[in-house]
Amino acid sequence: MNIRSLTRGDGAVIGAAVLLFIASFLDYFSAGDCGSYCDKIDLPNAWDAEKLPLVLPTIFLAGIFGAALLVGGRFLPEGRKFGAVSLPQAGATLMVFSLWSAVWGMATAPDEAEMGAGAILGLIAALIGAAAALISPAVPALAAPLVPAGGAAPGPYGGQYPQQGGGYGYPGGPQGGQPGPYGAQPGQAQPQYGQQPGQPQGGQPGQPGQPGPGQSAGGPQGATGGAPDPNFQPFWFAVPMARPLFPEDGSPQPIAELAPGTWYLAVEQRGQALIAQTQDGRRGVLQDTSNIQRG
Repeated sequence: MNIRSLTRGDGAVIGAAVLLFIASFLDYFSAGDCGSYCDKIDLPNAWDAEKLPLVLPTIFLAGIFGAALLVGGRFLPEGRKFGAVSLPQAGATLMVFSLWSAVWGMATAPDEAEMGAGAILGLIAALIGAAAALISPAVPALAAPLVPAGGAAPGPYGGQYPQQGGGYGYPGGPQGGQPGPYGAQPGQAQPQYGQQPGQPQGGQPGQPGQPGPGQSAGGPQGATGGAPDPNFQPFWFAVPMARPLFPEDGSPQPIAELAPGTWYLAVEQRGQALIAQTQDGRRGVLQDTSNIQRG
């Protein structure tokens, strides 16, 4: 279980589930102006199945189970589904159903009844959870990792990879939006596409993406034509948006899709492309490495 797979939106969903659980123990209805009779009135909460048989399963349990499915699906291998939907999709559906049930419960409440703290807090929690579940993939602030990158990134089998200076966003790294090569030290010149590490900068100016001798241009095979970097060190990274992962043999059909908010392991660099490994052990070529976030 890798907590780095969680996003800020997932954190909002977890918080909404906690609020729903707390609200379920509060009075669902309020007595209003009861005067000296307030102590004699027995107000039900969501767990009172005799007076409120549908409130607990349709509002509170639906929202809590939806949050559990959505967050639990983050720790499963990519592409794992149960039937036609994935666990995050089923969880988001349950949270929307919880919000609809809370709104409907307030709209159909008896005229003489006033909504209590449990109903109001449950509606707010269901609204937060449903909104976070639906808009998190489209909002960069919510799609960002819940645990900020820092310290040593976890490696497979309980190991750790040390952080390297000069990467994206690290002190001493390239400035002005010009990231340096993976594994390069600050101040080193960036090699041309397909150029061996340490080889003098050659070629014609104004053509940094020109393929080297014996390399094909375009396509997956052309994107991985560079020689592996011997100074490369594995690191964890996340993509800002969904990007395809191609086979290492150069086939044009993707073998997986890297999703934002999930951490993947970069095990090798070939030219401008990365050899990435998914959580279920599949390896492939990530051609578009722009704006990735290092862990």
